Amino acid sequence: MSPSRLSIAALACLFALGLASAKAAPVLQIYFIDVEGGGATLVISPSGESMLIDSGNAPPNAERDTKRIYAAMQLAGLKKLDYLFITHYDTDHAGGVATLAKMASIGKFVDHGDMDTAWFQNPNYDERWKNYLAAASGKRMIVKPGDVVPLKGVRAQVVSANGEVLAKPINGGGPNPYCDTAEQKDPDKSENSRSAGLLLSYGKFKFLDIGDLTWDKEMALACPVNKLGTVSLYQATHHGFWHNVSGAPPHVLSIQPQVVVVNNGPRKGFDGPEKFEKIAKIPGIEGIWQGHLSLFNDKDHNTKEDMIANLEPSEQCQGHWIKVAIESNGKFTVTNSRNGFSQTYQAR
Repeated sequence: MSPSRLSIAALACLFALGLASAKAAPVLQIYFIDVEGGGATLVISPSGESMLIDSGNAPPNAERDTKRIYAAMQLAGLKKLDYLFITHYDTDHAGGVATLAKMASIGKFVDHGDMDTAWFQNPNYDERWKNYLAAASGKRMIVKPGDVVPLKGVRAQVVSANGEVLAKPINGGGPNPYCDTAEQKDPDKSENSRSAGLLLSYGKFKFLDIGDLTWDKEMALACPVNKLGTVSLYQATHHGFWHNVSGAPPHVLSIQPQVVVVNNGPRKGFDGPEKFEKIAKIPGIEGIWQGHLSLFNDKDHNTKEDMIANLEPSEQCQGHWIKVAIESNGKFTVTNSRNGFSQTYQAR
């Protein structure tokens, strides 16, 4: 074979290897599982390790939600959950733990610390807490702001937990001009205010999920200094600022998410046109995706129908999910399982 032909053959071989490598390049995957306005977000890191953020609702809906979680796990090729990260112990976020623990193997349970059963004053919560401790026995990891959950392939940093928030800015955060005329609210003493929140980083891509963190704690993260920097993808706090308990403008505006996913239900979260407008007016917003069509809002205050996973009321709901696939170069694609519609964005 002549030198020129050898060079061409070698280049062709290298090109083929490059294509194979590109096809096999690992991605970060995030599934927003429909648990009817509850919380269940499945993260599969590029290394293949997994973390489920919240477990869906308590009985009588726990079996329905756990089946949807398990279906997403199977779709992602998972045989177990390496981490179950519980933002807080409200019914719609931690109610499904006992049912999930029977259906799936869970490596570590990550939470903000013990439940304040005195605040709940409800025997059902006492029982749920006992069930949680039984499922998590010997596997529990209690976190505080600044801690990192060792999920391989990404950086998963805790930004809030047990009523506390980060002491210092991360991710390039700094002075926040939106604080000057911001509305302050009285401290919230509910379990929502104790939500453990995560900033998940994969190169340029940043994903923020702070559960149902309350307005006063959002303000503590945002003012006078934005402690979170800007993010690529944001799971709207409290299912789309439910009852105005969450959604402090200095927080929402300063993190400047490119894409927002609202894990709402037909009549849970995203309750009113002003909630949609708050997201739509974020500087640089590129996409709004919803778990459900909000029956509180008219057509103009829901996102485009192609970007809504479930259009029916709960009784007819099929539990379609929203998936985000993130490449190492910061490109991320959001897909609606209901219709296959997808859009691709580039992390700034």
